[in-house]
Amino acid sequence: MSDPKNMLGQIDISKRQAEIADLVQKAGFASVEELAERFDVTTQTIRRDVNGLCELGILRRTHGGVEPPAPASNIHYSTRQILNLAEKQQIANLVAGHVENNQSVAFSIGTTPEIVMQALTGHDKLAVFTNNLNVAFSASTNPSFQVTIAGGRLRHGDRDVLGSAAQAFFANYKVDVGIFGVAGVDEDGTLLDFHEDEVAARQSILANCRKSYLVLDHSKFGRSAHVRGGRLEEVDAIFTDRPVPASFLENLKGSKTEVFVAEQEGRG
Repeated sequence: MSDPKNMLGQIDISKRQAEIADLVQKAGFASVEELAERFDVTTQTIRRDVNGLCELGILRRTHGGVEPPAPASNIHYSTRQILNLAEKQQIANLVAGHVENNQSVAFSIGTTPEIVMQALTGHDKLAVFTNNLNVAFSASTNPSFQVTIAGGRLRHGDRDVLGSAAQAFFANYKVDVGIFGVAGVDEDGTLLDFHEDEVAARQSILANCRKSYLVLDHSKFGRSAHVRGGRLEEVDAIFTDRPVPASFLENLKGSKTEVFVAEQEGRG
């Protein structure tokens, strides 16, 4: 059996397994039989797929099928890497069109910023500042990039550095573009995360960039998390994959925040 993770510590599963995980996360449950019918394969094949996903902690077995694991806080990073992946890639491609060669860019933690970095590897001579090792690894594949990372204690699983060292790191620079995500957005426009240190690092990027880009897929609107920090109207641009719900747009009235929607942009 092959190693379920690649050399960068990222999840390494089949396209069908990624689709299964995404489907179960959204539906809350799926039986082996309905999955077999949906993907037009045998139940034995589906059992092998879900067994692998359960071994990785992405799903868990229950009577008659599989369901998402009960998270203590946020969903594990390896799971978030494959959820809404196509949508995140659309967002990343859209953001890439708003970053110019030779610019300096700060990246926060999170799977969507990581995918944005992957979309930017075709650019030239970017200066990248990040506390996210996944972003740093992706950026390092382009020899024209200058990559600077925060020092401090590494958080396992998420592969990032948080705390006072990360806040001070971002405060040392004034970058052209700051790119960051959030765990959720409350209907009143409040940006939410699961840990105070995540908010502090994000706010440090926001305070030290000339343009701030919030990158998030549609599932984050209305998703709850318990640590507040910042508001929608404080960022220069929001990049997402579907039209922002009207109730959230109300918070942007009177602000200069621009909204870019990958779905609409792609349909031109």
